[in-house]
Formats: sequence, structure tokens, C-alpha cells
Amino acid sequence: MQLKLPFLASLEELKPEDKSAFSDPSFASNKLLPVHRWVPWIAGFSSGFVRGIIEDKLDERAIVLDPFAGVGTTLVEATLMGHDGIGFEINPYAALACRVKVNAHKLNWQDVRREVSRLQEFYNHTVSNGYSPISKPPSGFRSRKAFYSLTVLRKVLIIQDFINRLNNEQTQEVFKLAFASTMVHYSNYSYEPSLGTRSAAGKSDIEDFPVLDIIAEKLNRMILDIEEIGDNIYAGLTNARIINSSFFDYEQHIEANSIDVAITSPPYLNNYHYIRNTRPHLYWLGFVKNPNDTKPLEHQNFGKYWQTVRELDAVNLTFPDPPVELIDKIAYLRTLNLERGIYSGNGWANYAASYFNDCYRFAQGLRYALKPGSSAFIVIGNSILQGVMIPTDLYLSKIAERSGLELVSINILRATRVGNSIIQSDVRVAKADSSHRLYESVVELRQPR
Repeated sequence: MQLKLPFLASLEELKPEDKSAFSDPSFASNKLLPVHRWVPWIAGFSSGFVRGIIEDKLDERAIVLDPFAGVGTTLVEATLMGHDGIGFEINPYAALACRVKVNAHKLNWQDVRREVSRLQEFYNHTVSNGYSPISKPPSGFRSRKAFYSLTVLRKVLIIQDFINRLNNEQTQEVFKLAFASTMVHYSNYSYEPSLGTRSAAGKSDIEDFPVLDIIAEKLNRMILDIEEIGDNIYAGLTNARIINSSFFDYEQHIEANSIDVAITSPPYLNNYHYIRNTRPHLYWLGFVKNPNDTKPLEHQNFGKYWQTVRELDAVNLTFPDPPVELIDKIAYLRTLNLERGIYSGNGWANYAASYFNDCYRFAQGLRYALKPGSSAFIVIGNSILQGVMIPTDLYLSKIAERSGLELVSINILRATRVGNSIIQSDVRVAKADSSHRLYESVVELRQPR
């Protein structure tokens, strides 16, 4: 169903039988597909969604951009289809996952297979003979309860000893990713969807676990996936760059008017804290050493986080000619629940204003990067803050037009969406109006010719 929606249009006319012109954007199907399934990730869209856009828009080898690359769905699919890719990702763990996946064809997987066998030999020799691991848990990492039981921790550290001895950097990154993508599974924490203790979610703590088995299974699956895909799929690839930086640094990394298509999904206005929820990965992989190391990542994140702006007096919209409807909604948010201090509407108004200021910066980046006549496809969901519905897709579209881009269409992908990380909080959110629903859209923007 392709809709050129009027600004602030209602979703009440959408019917269950309505179909989007785009394929299902859900990330769930990626869990079954080679390479895409290597790393669990709460956000993203399906490889089929990306493939459909690339097939429709690109007739020959081209450059595909993802300003918020995550764990690499867009770039992996572009790579598999023989296109060059450029991705920006500020989260070092996600950037690692993306880099390993798009460069998998360059690795000697026979060597990886041999190292898996060596890992199993090393582990089996050391785990039962009183071996004392050289590796230590990251000293700056703190959690409300022990992240691993002592039994599991010793097994993890033995595996870390082996990984640290690997001489080939790319092989070492593959092993690090296999560990990082499984590490929460055998911890005393789980995603619900934010990272919290298993006990808080009504689950038992994990006293012991076959850690080697799950990591070796992951590594063997990675090897089989590459063999299944075949090297010929990657034929002709010359460049896939993963830039561990904010997209707002675009001028330092890409040429003006060089991108053939952009396919991305920026963080939603729902305060899902990607940095906090990957904190164990960032510490255990050595990307951060102490809490201060994560602060720059939080402030560089698209839209910031509510926690970073909630105590400021007022964050205002700073881009030219902001939509009047958006100004009014943010002003209204500021008046709500003032007795709740930092949990009041003022903090959420600051968060919304920061988010839409970054929407303008994002649109400016697309304006700089896209070739004339090229499009950007942006998957975005609306939000409900303090009981107030915020149609993010519609505001983003208006803001992009302020930057000089053309709005081609807004396509409703899902008329009903669940999983917003703030909508269920009694502390943060008033009861939403019954007509307010979470939905998801893809916004197509075009560079003028």
C-alpha cells in the first residue's frame, strides 16, 4: 500500500487487508539466513526488504549507503548482490559484527576450521586440569549481580586465553564475534527487550553452561554459511567500508553526490539505549574500559538519549522553519507532569527536540551524499511520549524537505507495532489515547536532479 500521506494524517483508515508496496521489513527472517543470522540484534529490517529496493533501483554496480549500519543487513545484502557499500556505525561492537560479515569472503575459512579444532583441544585440555586462566574479566565492568557464575566465568576466560593467542587479526575478530554474539546467553542477564537480570524476568540464574559448545557451534555455522553462499557471490566486490563513527562526520569519509541509494533505519524515538544494552560486549571486547568511555557514544548517538538531556532547562528546535505542529507538540510535552522532576514532560520534550534536530542533520547528510535523482529509503516508527503521539515519519519528511530533499512517498509497512521500550512505563508515560497506535513506515526521499 503506497500512500502519499497528508501531514499529520490519521491511521484510522488503514485496514488489515491493506498491503505495503514493500516487502515485510521485519528483521525476524534474518535469523534463518546465511551470514545475516550470525548476530542477534533487536533492531533492523529483513534482507529481503533491502534486496527488493536494490533490485528495483540499481541496474549496474553501484554504491549503497547505510548511515546507521547496525550489524550490517544493508551492507551484507549489497555485498552479496555485487555492489560496493559504505556504512557508518558508532557502536564499536555492532561495527565489528558488520565488518566481519561484509569481509567474510576475504578470509581463509579452512584456517578458521583448523583454529576451531585447536580451540576445542585447548579447552578440553585446560578446563579439567586445574589450569588458571591468564585473562581477567574487564576491570571497569560493573553489574548489579555477577554477570557470570564462577564456573561459567572460568570457562569464558579459558576461551579468552585462546582467542588472545590468535595471530591472524581477521581470524581473531571472527572468534571475538562468535563469543560476543553468544555471551549473554550463558550469563545471568537476558534481553526483555532491554538487558536486565534473569531473576528480574522470572528466570533462573545460570550456574553452569557448555560454553565451548555454543561458541564452536556458532563458528561452525559461520564456516558453513560462507561455503553455502560460495565465493562467486562476492565476485567483483572492490570496496565495503565500515566506518566506526557517527554519520554526522560524513564529509570526512564520503564524496559529495557519490551515493546511488541509501537504505537505513535510524534509532527510533523510543529511548532504546543501544549503548547500555551492549555494555557487556563493549567491555569484554575491550572497546571501553570505564563508564566515562561510553559517554561520548551516548552523546554522539542519533537523537541522543533521554538520560543525556532530561535535566537541561530546555532544548529547542534549531533548524530552519520547523513544522508548527512539531513546535506545538514539544511545547505541550513541556507542560506535562512537572511534579515528577526529571521524569516530567520537560525531559521528554528535550529528548524529542534533540531527536528532530538530528533528523535535520541526517537529512543534510543525505543531501550531501546522494547523486542527483537518487533515493534514500528510511524505515522509521512513530512514538508515544507521555501519552502524546509523535508521528516521526511525517515530521522527518517535512524536515527533510526543509533540507532540500524531495518527499517521494511514505509507505505504511506495519499499521500495528509492538515493543516500544517506553510506552509501557507508568513512570514515564501517561496512558495513551485509544486511537494512538504504534506503526512503522518507510520514507522515500529523493535528491533533486
